[in-house]
Amino acid sequence: MTAPLAFPDGFLLGAATAAYQIEGAVHEDGRADCIWEPFSATPGKVVEGHTGAVACDHYHRMPQDVSLMRALGLGAYRFSVSWARVCPDGRTVNPRGLDFYSRLVDELLGADILPWVTLYHWDMPQALEEEGGWADRGVVDRFVDYALAVHDRIGDRVRQLTTLNEPWCSAFLGYAAGVHAPGRTDPQDGLRAAHNLLLSHGRAVSALRERDPGLELGLTLNFTEMQPQDPASAADQDAARRLDGLANRFFIEPITRGAYPPDVLDDLGELWPRDLVQAGDLETISTPIDVLGVNFYASSMVTGPAPEAAREAARQARAHDGPSPNVGSEHVVTVRRGIPVSDMGWEIRPPALHELLVRLQRDYTGPAGTRLYVTENGAAMPDVPDEEASSTTRTGSPTWRAICGRSTARSRRAPTSAATSCGRCWTTTSGPSATPSASASSGSTTTRSAASPRRAPTGMQTSLARARSASAGWADRLVALRGSPSRAPR
Repeated sequence: MTAPLAFPDGFLLGAATAAYQIEGAVHEDGRADCIWEPFSATPGKVVEGHTGAVACDHYHRMPQDVSLMRALGLGAYRFSVSWARVCPDGRTVNPRGLDFYSRLVDELLGADILPWVTLYHWDMPQALEEEGGWADRGVVDRFVDYALAVHDRIGDRVRQLTTLNEPWCSAFLGYAAGVHAPGRTDPQDGLRAAHNLLLSHGRAVSALRERDPGLELGLTLNFTEMQPQDPASAADQDAARRLDGLANRFFIEPITRGAYPPDVLDDLGELWPRDLVQAGDLETISTPIDVLGVNFYASSMVTGPAPEAAREAARQARAHDGPSPNVGSEHVVTVRRGIPVSDMGWEIRPPALHELLVRLQRDYTGPAGTRLYVTENGAAMPDVPDEEASSTTRTGSPTWRAICGRSTARSRRAPTSAATSCGRCWTTTSGPSATPSASASSGSTTTRSAASPRRAPTGMQTSLARARSASAGWADRLVALRGSPSRAPR
């Protein structure tokens, strides 16, 4: 009989959200439009015309939602602050907006849950977008002012601050492909947005550290594995290199090495704005960080033409095939492998997360002395009520076995600090060095410290103990806890 799967000692179980995903109340207590309001109101941009106007109604149900987290035994909650709620016009601080996050932090601490704050999860104030958005260098000063305003209100109780979540999405899905807000489709705007996002991160880290040296600061990047369809093909190797460069190395290397990857700049060619990087920018972007958040969901296999034909193929793709987030490499094609996929259609290759963590530690965070946290991973599945379902029937499916696949590479070195997660749940462990051990999370391998692990704060330990002792029947309790909405004071 298979032994029960369990998290090792020292793991911290948490959950993560984004403000626009859950808060609702988009025009209450001084909040103004963010870039998602006009985007979601544009016909055809969002499935069935959905908006964040109500969402999960977290703004009104926040105490009940924290009760749900406590009942689940979560030790941490990674949430984002709405820039449009705190600075509705992008400049002026709205005290009522900050009050909501102050109440949230107090509620979390009262439940022994660690608050982990993300300053930007894709919801720029629309007023700043109308001034040029992330493609305009002037936004950097506005972001630093906003970051300091948030710290001034909750920094006495929040010690973990993340500047950005997934800048690849903000820049290339929002400004090049047009499938995220603000919906622009200019490749050069995408590149300008990417650089200004990184510059904003570096400036904010410097300003926050100067004001409060004890903060734990970093950012969260999304990574995607890129495999060549034919490893022996120079064409397919070039295709994988190109997308790995733009999706992964384009962000991590200026942060940890102080330079954009030369091969990616060569791929971009004439698309790269010659006036974009100014003196001192890369030094600012590479301001040391304490932690790197890792978001990982998918593996991809790609193919492309011969390297010598790639530049012309990319030019033709830009001219004739429509907008793409793969700026400078729009010609690269993703190939389906017939392996299990999530409900998003993303392919599941269980060893990929472990391999990514080892790569990051070896090439980037290890030399820099930066701790790793897996802040998001997992798989979206079409969950439906099923009274007859049991853990046995669920885990017996081929997809579930793929998600929960165990790595056999137990002896390989893994990151100094690491985490695993499922969907929006995540756990962390840390120590001077670590070796892999299996986890039931999204096909990942987790790490157990090879030396004495750093002790978690008391609240984390208490929540973890609660998670371990949670009994059956919790779902009924959660329904009761959610109850009817309460209205936040105005």
